[in-house]
Amino acid sequence: MTRRAEHALVDQVEPSNSAETTGSADLVLRGGSVLVLDAADSRAEAVAVCDGRIVAVGSSQDVEVWIGASTRVIELGGRTLMPGINDSHLHGSWLGARWPHTFFGAPDPEAAAQVSGPLVSDRAGRRAAILRASRLLTELGITSYTEPGIGPGENHGETGCFHSEVIDVYRELAAEGALLQRVTLLTLYGILDGPSDLDVVLAGIREEVRRRAESDPRWLNISGVKIFGDLIPPMRQAWTDHPYDDGTHGDLLISADTIEQKAAGLKAMVRAAHLAGLQLGVHATGDRTIQLVIDTIAEAAAEPGALSSAELAHTVIHGDLATSQQIERMAELGIWLNAQSGVAAQTVGWLAAALGDDVAAEAWRYADALAAGVLVLSSDAPVLGFDWRRGIADAEARIEASGALCDADSRRARLHQLLRAYTAIPAQQDRAAGWKGTVEVGKVADLVVLAEDPFAAGAAGLPEVAVDLTVLDGRVVFERG
Repeated sequence: MTRRAEHALVDQVEPSNSAETTGSADLVLRGGSVLVLDAADSRAEAVAVCDGRIVAVGSSQDVEVWIGASTRVIELGGRTLMPGINDSHLHGSWLGARWPHTFFGAPDPEAAAQVSGPLVSDRAGRRAAILRASRLLTELGITSYTEPGIGPGENHGETGCFHSEVIDVYRELAAEGALLQRVTLLTLYGILDGPSDLDVVLAGIREEVRRRAESDPRWLNISGVKIFGDLIPPMRQAWTDHPYDDGTHGDLLISADTIEQKAAGLKAMVRAAHLAGLQLGVHATGDRTIQLVIDTIAEAAAEPGALSSAELAHTVIHGDLATSQQIERMAELGIWLNAQSGVAAQTVGWLAAALGDDVAAEAWRYADALAAGVLVLSSDAPVLGFDWRRGIADAEARIEASGALCDADSRRARLHQLLRAYTAIPAQQDRAAGWKGTVEVGKVADLVVLAEDPFAAGAAGLPEVAVDLTVLDGRVVFERG
């Protein structure tokens, strides 16, 4: 099998369909507003599900033929059904161990500040943390997430939540059918928020190639590696062309003596991962770091026999200071910008203090990324809470603050795009758009039912819209009250 064929497999996985032989569905949801969340903004009234797969989408009358004696029928009563939420940057193990003590927006900030030291220290603790996070996420309709950085680089880390044993626990839970979300996972060979050693990361990339395809990608997809390029602008640690208030330009998280050596090391890591056929998630916030990553990916993709960056679905994580030109180049190459709008909402003042008001006004260019089709929204929980409704509201607020049109039609069109940035677009980042992310026949039945129409509430009112029901693989895994 060729490398290109191997990577095509993930997007081709589809569950089997037994509806054609049984003649009836396991589950029918009807009498509501079904948001397909495809690019065309298609709508329907009802959905039929059999064997974990969507077998019909249409009017309530259309799905009547799928109702049999054993079919569970859920009357939506005008409520809204849409694809399950995919939080494409969420630390599941860490969230389960820390909740509700987030770093921003914690209900008890004093208690959150006091959380330190090991949170989990053994396999049982790690399993319990993941399962706790899983249950919490179902309550907000989250049916997929990406665990962005687990592995041996953190085997001696402070919290214990990023230890390589976490990967084994995920495998165990996936094999048991105990996961309440589909999980994509990036391995980590550097230190979380710390330096990476070039030789260690290159050895880790070789190890990842050797152990490919060990899990069912529908439930646990170990897709590639996480690399820390730099840290964040408010800490004056993003590598940027802009001078900080102390005259510096930030740094790179690569173990080396000079910035030139660090840049060469980061470039070597990115190139090696791409040529190995691994998906890359690069923590990059400064414009100089982002440019280096983009240029290196483009150069690696141009080498004879190499896969394209779009096929590997590489991701710039955070991307705070990405320029409009860089976003355009990312769209050309098929690189995703995975952003957390709550971080922008919480830290814009800090960034302004470090880099000035003009730079802060140009940061977090969500409008450009949305227009370019590369914006993927996520929470980074437990840095923030995992409420995707708040994430969409914060993204819209940032877009409007940047001068976007605010008439009713523009806001409605943007909300459709922002909802896709938490559903259909992350499925593309997962290389799974062929079988999840929208409400379409043939795709897995991962669904969420909202108490109200999100378009009636608008992005600003979305945090007040209740999640009534979560369906995973055709099973109801959460039902409110």
